[in-house]
Amino acid sequence: MPEMSLAPALSLLAAFGRTPTLPLQTLWRTTGHRFRPPHVAPFIPRIRRAQEAVIAGGEILPAEGVTLTCEQHRGGTPTLILGGFVPDGPEQVYLLRSFLIKQGSLYYAHYPDDGFSSELIFAQLEDLVTELATVHGQPPVIFAVSFGAGLVLEWLKRLRRSGRTPAIRGIILVSPVACAADLLVPGEAKPTTLLGRAIKPFVGSTDRSDRGVTEKSRAIFTKMFEAGAQNKEALRGLLTRQELHLLRAAVIGTLQRITPAGATARVQALLQLESPSSYFCPTLLPLTEAPTLILYAEKEESVLTRLAPSRFALQTAHRAYFPRSACKTISNRRGSPVQHASLLFHCFNFLPPISAFYRGLKKRNALKAA
Repeated sequence: MPEMSLAPALSLLAAFGRTPTLPLQTLWRTTGHRFRPPHVAPFIPRIRRAQEAVIAGGEILPAEGVTLTCEQHRGGTPTLILGGFVPDGPEQVYLLRSFLIKQGSLYYAHYPDDGFSSELIFAQLEDLVTELATVHGQPPVIFAVSFGAGLVLEWLKRLRRSGRTPAIRGIILVSPVACAADLLVPGEAKPTTLLGRAIKPFVGSTDRSDRGVTEKSRAIFTKMFEAGAQNKEALRGLLTRQELHLLRAAVIGTLQRITPAGATARVQALLQLESPSSYFCPTLLPLTEAPTLILYAEKEESVLTRLAPSRFALQTAHRAYFPRSACKTISNRRGSPVQHASLLFHCFNFLPPISAFYRGLKKRNALKAA
């Protein structure tokens, strides 16, 4: 199939800083969807022990956890995707999908619109990872973006603290936001970043009915998406006009569905996350021995603060947290600079290290089987 031969070529060209011709990019993208159209269906795990224990406490409702969908495919390495605040997982990796489905099934975590419980979500992660590893015999790769990466770091820390080890094949963290100080400078009156301005009104507030604050935050997130979508020249090589229209509708639709209660709960969850620098100690590290890839964008400063503590910890000491890890900065030598978690508008800049990471997992698996 054309997709099978074009993807490695595009990855190689991007690795050498050469942007493929726009028709070639579009052909690779649309071919992937034509031969492997998405068939995403709700997924109800068989294993529910951890989440049922959380719900049994009576303080957390099932609706405060994630809902799961799955795109079943052949391949021995499933990928579990957790997005940032927005968009949802399917939109987050829309252009990487053609590559990811060749590795195995895709599992998308959709955050709730009207609430948020980190405790329940961590339990759901534990149940799903256990099921994939024990029932299906396929430990997953966890692919987490921005706020989702912060959730994964907190989940791993808590498991480590309780003496448990998750059965995961690998981890990819894209532009991790692992604590509030990554977005807000302590004591700063007015945030300097767009995302900081979106969450600042929620900090210190437990009012879950203030629609005015939520609308302002929606406007900021919309502005961030539209800023990327204004790069018409780049988008012509990535999406057809209809696809861009549908994708925009999905992203804006997600923003509109989040209620004031849901927005407040998400920010409160962020405020509870600990910076990796706060648990830099031998009793909690390493978090996991699983191979890990950490990717930052060349222009993170539009979202992360200049002295973001999580970025400092992971860039300078990532092997203390993940002994089998690599930390890379993704840049674009031609065209617009790569922005925070820009997997959509800079897909082909992120693809080479992600592709190499999965190849490494296959080689390790082959060596174990030999």
